[in-house]
Amino acid sequence: MVESVRAWHPAVPHVREVLHADFDHAYPAHTHDAWTVLLIDAGVVDFSLGGSEHRAAPESIALLPPGIPHDGHSAIRDNGYRKRVLYLEPDWLPPHAPSAAVGRPTVVARTGVAAEHWMLALRHGLLGHLGAAPAATPDAPLARRLRTLLDDRLTETFTLAEAGEALGAHPSHLVRAFSHAYGIAPHRYVTGRRVDLARRLLLEGRTPADSAALAGFHDQAHLTRHFRRTLGVTPGAFARAGGPAAA
Repeated sequence: MVESVRAWHPAVPHVREVLHADFDHAYPAHTHDAWTVLLIDAGVVDFSLGGSEHRAAPESIALLPPGIPHDGHSAIRDNGYRKRVLYLEPDWLPPHAPSAAVGRPTVVARTGVAAEHWMLALRHGLLGHLGAAPAATPDAPLARRLRTLLDDRLTETFTLAEAGEALGAHPSHLVRAFSHAYGIAPHRYVTGRRVDLARRLLLEGRTPADSAALAGFHDQAHLTRHFRRTLGVTPGAFARAGGPAAA
């Protein structure tokens, strides 16, 4: 593979360094005195943090706190990875944040709907800052229509903007109505439903890879991350055991 590394210091408050790298490098255990925000564009990286093992893959963001030892290497032998990294000042987050981040370094699932959700949340927050945020308007019928749409298109890839066009509502209003009605954001609802579907497929004898594809996940690694987070075991372990007690 052609290896490349590019690093620079942008004139942005709190940002010490930006690093883009495309290579196959195994990092030994080390620490930074800055926050590290890691985004994997291609490949999969396994890393240890505070004595626990974690995985960074496309569709996720890993947050590594200052002062905590971590390492990192490609999860697939002889296969590289492409990453983007932000190094941020240690006071970027409050003093209690490093200890909290040790146990929860994977921050955001970057599915299309999830990313869109966070952009809408940012928009809503900025409108509030500008004194122009619309008042929350619970809309149970709209929430039910969105839930039906999500259920009908569970394994498809589509955006909240497309859902809004189909339902005649702004995406921000969709998120607020759904979250108010069901106590969960639309993208988290979809992820949970897909995990349930994969779980049934595994119990029918499907392989983890087939279950991932049929349930709407990008690949087996994507399914594994959400499956383990939801059920506490990997899809392979779940299938071999015939499934744990129903949760």
